[in-house]
Amino acid sequence: MTEHELEVLFVEDDPAVRLGSTQALQLAGLRVTGFGSAEQVLPRVVPGFAGVLVTDVRLPGMDGLALLSRALQIDPTLPVILVTGHGDITMAVQAMRLGAYDFLEKPFSPDQLTEVVQRALEKRALSLEVDQLRRKLAGYESIEARLIGRSSAMQRLRRLVLDVASSDADVLILGETGTGKELVARCLHDCGRRREGNFAAINCGGMPEALFESEMFGHEAGAFTGAARRRIGKIEHARGGTLFLDEIETMPMNLQVKMLRALQERQFERLGSNELRPMDSRVVAATKADLLQAAQAQKFRDDLYYRLSVVVLHLPPLRERREDIPLLFTHFAMQAALRHGREQPAVAPHHLQALMAHAWPGNVRELRNIADRFVLGLWDGEEGFRSLAQEPRSLDEQMAQFERYLIREALEACNGSAAAAAERLGVPRKTLYDKMRRLGPLDAAPSDETMPRRALRSA
Repeated sequence: MTEHELEVLFVEDDPAVRLGSTQALQLAGLRVTGFGSAEQVLPRVVPGFAGVLVTDVRLPGMDGLALLSRALQIDPTLPVILVTGHGDITMAVQAMRLGAYDFLEKPFSPDQLTEVVQRALEKRALSLEVDQLRRKLAGYESIEARLIGRSSAMQRLRRLVLDVASSDADVLILGETGTGKELVARCLHDCGRRREGNFAAINCGGMPEALFESEMFGHEAGAFTGAARRRIGKIEHARGGTLFLDEIETMPMNLQVKMLRALQERQFERLGSNELRPMDSRVVAATKADLLQAAQAQKFRDDLYYRLSVVVLHLPPLRERREDIPLLFTHFAMQAALRHGREQPAVAPHHLQALMAHAWPGNVRELRNIADRFVLGLWDGEEGFRSLAQEPRSLDEQMAQFERYLIREALEACNGSAAAAAERLGVPRKTLYDKMRRLGPLDAAPSDETMPRRALRSA
């Protein structure tokens, strides 16, 4: 962020001085807004404001020193420049002691004003950039402990979550059952600027349709039979925070219309009320369904889909990031041991072999359950997953599946380059091609066109 992208708030009760000063700053290419009093400008002074404040000391009502004090209470890092009368050195010294960035003495030239303001803007741009970097680093450290995995898919997901978290854009999370959609939604909330607000979650398929509207929008007392008192809905509860709509594909069609209107207008009405209320929440929706396909079948509104999918996050199923399984299993086993008050059993090679060969239809949630069973002595890996009603497979089938995933992950990590993938796997390139031809189609195609066509044909 540069100083020209920031804004100058200029407070001066004399209209002629205010006009001349704002025009001088505008001619220097700066964004500036003029105000006639401290009371007018205060609503614009918020924590992290992207700009600086310039104010005359002598103002009607609240004076400039009181405005300086109030502004620095709101944001101690905000540069505030005070404008003082000729010869009022005592007041200037007091202002600097209170934390003013600088002061200007009347009368001042346009060049003097522009120079001081530009220096303040440069300082503000740098401090905002440092704060953003600090928050991002802190967020990355916390998100690595929550979205666990070293696979390229999880590294991409963590980067996307951190990039999107600081915005107010609505997000659609796509993923199979058990991939951790609510966990990602909570990371978006906790790593963003709305983390001080509430995280309000609602399962769109988890309640009767008759109650859903009241749960979402709230109701007034007497709005319907049994409504004895006012109820705050999830939208209102999430004010300043995040509204998480899980299993959005199950939302009744008539409520989809009302939800779409609330999202478009960013306001809503409680049941039994005609008063419009602001909707100040970031919406994160999650689904395991293909919403466009549902829209074609007239089971989901396509306009609601496009409104929700400003940003789309795809969560990889566990079978597509098998290298994360040992780390995840150890993590879940440690949690289970603490939760159940047990010693954490040692993870043996045959445990990992069974874990790596499993299909994981339940994804991370299923893996967590297996870790619980492991700690409780109810699963030892000897029989694979037969006790969980899975079809047994031969050793050759399991090894072939394991090899497919290792090759696919290596190709993905190497941007589709078969030569680099062979080196990563520690095998000659011809051996890699022979394995790909023998194993048949991989579970997913490489994401980059740099892989030789010969290798693609042999796969």
